[in-house]
Amino acid sequence: MRFLRHAAAVLACIATPIRAAFSLTESSSTYVVDTNAGLVFTVQRASCDITSILYNGVQMQDQSKYSHIGSGLGSVTASWTKIGNYYKITCATSTLTQYIVGKYNHAAIHLATYTTAEPSIGELRFIARLNKSVLTTTSIVAAEVNGGSVVEGSDVFLVSGQTRSKFYSSRPFIDDHVHGVSGSGYAAWMVVPGLGSRDYGFELCSGGPFFRDIDNQGSAQQELYFYMNSGHMQTEAYRQGLHGPYFIEFNTGSTPSADYDASFWESLSVSGLTTFANRGYVTGTVSGIPSAYNSYITVGFSNSAAQYWVRADSSTLKFTSPKMKPGTYTMTLYKMELEVKTQSVTVSAGSTTTSNIASAESTPTTIWQIGEFDGTPRGFLNADLIETMHPSDSRMHDWVRPTFTLSQGAAYFPMALFKDVGTISISFSLTSAQIGARTLRIAVTSSFAGGRPVPTIGSWTGATPAAPTAIDSRGVTRGTWRGYNISYTWSIPSGILVTGYQTLTIAVASGSSGTTFLSPNFVFDALSLY
Repeated sequence: MRFLRHAAAVLACIATPIRAAFSLTESSSTYVVDTNAGLVFTVQRASCDITSILYNGVQMQDQSKYSHIGSGLGSVTASWTKIGNYYKITCATSTLTQYIVGKYNHAAIHLATYTTAEPSIGELRFIARLNKSVLTTTSIVAAEVNGGSVVEGSDVFLVSGQTRSKFYSSRPFIDDHVHGVSGSGYAAWMVVPGLGSRDYGFELCSGGPFFRDIDNQGSAQQELYFYMNSGHMQTEAYRQGLHGPYFIEFNTGSTPSADYDASFWESLSVSGLTTFANRGYVTGTVSGIPSAYNSYITVGFSNSAAQYWVRADSSTLKFTSPKMKPGTYTMTLYKMELEVKTQSVTVSAGSTTTSNIASAESTPTTIWQIGEFDGTPRGFLNADLIETMHPSDSRMHDWVRPTFTLSQGAAYFPMALFKDVGTISISFSLTSAQIGARTLRIAVTSSFAGGRPVPTIGSWTGATPAAPTAIDSRGVTRGTWRGYNISYTWSIPSGILVTGYQTLTIAVASGSSGTTFLSPNFVFDALSLY
């Protein structure tokens, strides 16, 4: 009987995995961290590359390419320390310090990145190159490019008759706190913690709440990203300081919550961190925006040191910012993605500033309007496809349209105009009371290669606008319409518009050239005559 009890105990030990204690093991070349939660990861001391990620004994890390900040730091000065329930690894270079933290009983690699200068390649990102044979499924099919043939550049491919790109995995920062990849019984998640007052994981990023960047690419490796800044449709200067915190969590498939308390970083002695106690709030009420947009109102804050945002409550129109670094900010009110008011606000440590904000958008009575002035091409032809397809994709509707009539509605009007593809003509009728001197408005959300609209009605051609501020990125072929919102207006003199039907033709003006969808172009926001 005693033998049987002993045998049962031995079998139970064999059947149940034994977790090692929370630990960091140092060798001449590596640090190995056991989180006591089924996750054991290895960091190379010389380079700061993560070379092994074992979750429940299964290798999550690709073994041909490793995980790291940027494209790898090359050579670093590495050290480690234990602070309470945390092991902190510090990898220092002359302009960048990468922190890698193991937290007791959490199957995650916690990260933060401190910079004093932009990497020479102009991209600040963490890329986890994971094991594709285990983590087989990308976050979005349009980012699975393995085995594809090149369509454009080195980042848009044709796979099984569909255009795909890592850019098509992107989501606006304001909606991108958690994204992941998965396989049978395993998942990996990039988490940028933040809800409510703790929503400051993107504070050192660049581009504002609707900026978007790469989340994932399925190639020979399963690539999972957190992009802090890049040259991909960049509209403002890069920020330096402490980026994050952020972490990569491993589990069996459930999506982690973004509402994660990362305040433990305050105890870890990292460079550039501003504690909660040394931050302040902005609170207030929004007004002046049509009620149809109540669920799409955002208040943003930015200066050279930080950026933040919050959605206003759709019922009360009140808002409270995340806890912000002290300083003076440009406060921006967005109707959907259109800036309709800016004002200055100053934040002080440990206090709350009240700053109400009202839309200053001009809303003249229009004769006709196509689309909505909201800073997006939503509702236009192909706008529902452009985020996950190249304009050349066979699933796109034809970009060359017959003459557009107002009765067709915005869904028949192309969201973008490409110089090498053609012009767009709009046929409309006016009554005798509607003719005379009028104003034509064409608003755009982004442009490429200096593209901007030039209208013609009969014998009149509007003046060519000045070239827009250049953005060194392909833009719409990479799945984004976010650039500089620009509203162009032309005064149409009396005698040009006539009673009855006439045709407005819009062309792309630019001193540059290109072919097809890489020719100068712009994306429509909306058009109106008033």
